[in-house]
Amino acid sequence: MAESTSSFAPHLSSTVVTVDFIRHRNAMLVQGDLGPLFVDYYLHLADQGLKPLPAHEAMLKRGLVAFTLHCASCPRYEHIAWTISMQQPRLNLFYAGDNEDCLVIGRLFTENIREAEKNVFYNELVPKRGAEKRRSVINFEGSDVFHAVETFYAESEQRTARFFDLGEDKHAMLISHPDCDEAWLRGITSAGVSDLSKQETLARLDTRIYQWHCGCSQQKVLSALAPMARADIHDLFGESETIHVQCPRCAAKHSLTRETMEAFLAQSGQQSP
Repeated sequence: MAESTSSFAPHLSSTVVTVDFIRHRNAMLVQGDLGPLFVDYYLHLADQGLKPLPAHEAMLKRGLVAFTLHCASCPRYEHIAWTISMQQPRLNLFYAGDNEDCLVIGRLFTENIREAEKNVFYNELVPKRGAEKRRSVINFEGSDVFHAVETFYAESEQRTARFFDLGEDKHAMLISHPDCDEAWLRGITSAGVSDLSKQETLARLDTRIYQWHCGCSQQKVLSALAPMARADIHDLFGESETIHVQCPRCAAKHSLTRETMEAFLAQSGQQSP
């Protein structure tokens, strides 16, 4: 059995995800207790003073379940990002995962969402650091995030995937492999998934420990904004001495002063005009 842990010390908020192959059914079972990730998500909301609508929050959590289980099913070293763009309600769900360190993050966008005829699911994959990014795009119906991901699997991955709520924040995903018993996979219930270890022969493939972690910092924000500041720092700051920036990955708030940016540019040898 392989086990992958992040470079961050495991703590009470670590979520253990197991991956098993179901013999004679030719399907993969990915499951875990997502409660610890939810706890960190709520702590993040409190720290940043974010108060999403309950319905939107429920959608983001549902997507976090699907994304984390999906990441655990993918090879190590992959870096994955999803953007799930909804029209009703009009919002974007964004998730990013690092399978090298087993880290996941997500956020909700509700402002300036482009109106479109259909919902869109964007999947971006980098097989390893430095490799070329791959992108796939599909459309889906409705506002059920699990259905959106299952549609992505069917149309882009050419495989069947199903998600199951096992209660008390425990969730599972079944994914078809070649020669899968599709009738069995499509017909099984949550109760059946809970009893799989008693009814089927499971072979453990992997165990991974995922944590909620973005890694954004003032230094990274400064680096991201440096090209704009180098071009015209006055346009970036206007008449203000301080600007407030949200991390695009986790919505964390960062405050930057003009003095800090000028010092950063000077230190990097890129003095602003």
